[in-house]
Amino acid sequence: MSRQRRLVHFSGSVQGVGFRYTARRLAERFDVAGYVKNLPDGRVEIVVEGPPDQIDAFLQTVHEQMGNYIRNTDQQITTPTDQLAGFEIRF
Repeated sequence: MSRQRRLVHFSGSVQGVGFRYTARRLAERFDVAGYVKNLPDGRVEIVVEGPPDQIDAFLQTVHEQMGNYIRNTDQQITTPTDQLAGFEIRF
């Protein structure tokens, strides 16, 4: 199955609400690797690699859990690097 990489930016009231810890916990349910981190401009960034259906399911679950805090989501699809292992919080 093909893999892809997505760079996703969430804006809204997404910092200080457990977004990163929730994303890391949810990622364990899916065949994905990557990281989540807060950005200085108040957004949260997720970089995730895996099969497209697994990425879709993961991001949908993030929206279901954290949707009250998300105002906007921007995604870019790129070629996977296959250098990510597990899913971590970066600081």
